[in-house]
Amino acid sequence: MKKKIIVIGAGTAGLASAIRLQHAGYQVDLYEKESTPGGKMNRIEMDGYRFDLGPTLVMMPDIYKEVFIHCGRNPDDYIPMEKLDPMYRVYFSNDPTHPINVSSDLISWTQTLESFSPDDAAGFLSYLSDIYKGYTVAMENIIQRPFRKKSDFYNLSMLKKGMNMKVSGSANQFLGNYIKDERLKQIISFQTLYIGISPIKSPSFYTMIPMIQFLYGIWFIKGGMYTMATSMERLFKELGGTVHYNSPIDEILIENKQAIGVRIDKRRISADYVVCNADFPYAMKHLIQDKQAKGRYTDRKIDHMNYSCSTMVMYLGMIRKYDEIEHIHNFVFDVDLEKNMNDIFEGNKLTKASFYVYIASKMDASLAPAGKDGLYIMMPVSNVATSKYEWDEYTIAEYRTYILNTLKSIKGFENIENEIVTEKCFTPLDFESKFNAFNGAAFGLLPTLLQSSHLRPQSKAKNCSNLYFNGSSTHPGAGVPIVLMSAKIAAQELIQDDQGILFGY
Repeated sequence: MKKKIIVIGAGTAGLASAIRLQHAGYQVDLYEKESTPGGKMNRIEMDGYRFDLGPTLVMMPDIYKEVFIHCGRNPDDYIPMEKLDPMYRVYFSNDPTHPINVSSDLISWTQTLESFSPDDAAGFLSYLSDIYKGYTVAMENIIQRPFRKKSDFYNLSMLKKGMNMKVSGSANQFLGNYIKDERLKQIISFQTLYIGISPIKSPSFYTMIPMIQFLYGIWFIKGGMYTMATSMERLFKELGGTVHYNSPIDEILIENKQAIGVRIDKRRISADYVVCNADFPYAMKHLIQDKQAKGRYTDRKIDHMNYSCSTMVMYLGMIRKYDEIEHIHNFVFDVDLEKNMNDIFEGNKLTKASFYVYIASKMDASLAPAGKDGLYIMMPVSNVATSKYEWDEYTIAEYRTYILNTLKSIKGFENIENEIVTEKCFTPLDFESKFNAFNGAAFGLLPTLLQSSHLRPQSKAKNCSNLYFNGSSTHPGAGVPIVLMSAKIAAQELIQDDQGILFGY
């Protein structure tokens, strides 16, 4: 008889772990509190417009494909992709008439760099070379492996390999060693916000994120990111897995230091193993009621950990197509990056800010009514606990006005406010209520040095057997490809404990 596994949450990592475990011969039941798959990788639909709810950029496409290939499927049958070039366009609010196209084509990008200065072009190539060395160490020895015990990290072999890691200083400072032009530094360093941390404070090794884009490109999945979620759900069901929607878990049942199932309302559901894709801080504080099983992650500890920023997202259905805007990914930067970042992470109301505009319907016309576009506009903001202001209708109106007024200075968006026919806004409060994101932090725990790799919550529960975690607040961290790796680690950890199979790391 097959052993039964309960997976809590049909987010990206929950789906991916469920697929791997079902494929490995277990009977997996997936419980999701919402009515659709994907978690933050979901969809907003209104009046014929369809928007990705959260993540939009496809990086490291091989990681997306791996879960399908692992099960003997052709990923092109599930997630057809197209490479984007240029990857995105950058506008600076003090000079919006001279946007910069950012390309993963080395010839094109070198010419752009040389238009700033030959020194910056040379510096960029040196940066790529140096950070790539650290990237290979991280991928082979940290990102794709668990840390069950301290000696897995603290050993001579890791120390030697770590010599190639760039860990001193912040991302912004590190890039300053190679690139002097502030605009170029901002174009590259801002990408630490993909995992919810300021480039002013981020450990320097996270500058591997832009390196990944330049070396491997940015891609688009037909139908948007939600296609990935629905395709994983489809594969899971094809393998024989069962999904239970509208089924919020109230408690992870633990007896004698062992997870034995879950409770939904007053109903107890037994399982041999439990995999939790709910946000780790939320799960520890609300789903695990056995104090011994919490271990070091007491309620007080959870409350005092550091959390990522959040986002405010506007979904705008427009009356027309925006042919003047050539790219689907567009970033609008305020020149004072440091003030913007400090305000976000100190909880101040933003008076000047950077934001991102995504027009997926330029790549896939089915995402909007005929002859029209939908605009997804995302602005990084403070999480709920950090914010010194209330998330009310006045705050939303202020930020909306700021964004639209800033966009009016860009050719093509001059009349944007009058071209909106339908709209919706998603705030940190929505991330908190809809996805149980602790403090409304859209990217989970802040990836500081003291909350990364072996110091981040691991997949295998330390104080309770048969319980595993995945998702953005666990090792290796946030971002869709990295979360997919956390799903792989969780599945492998469970299989190792159950079957004694050792995975090479």
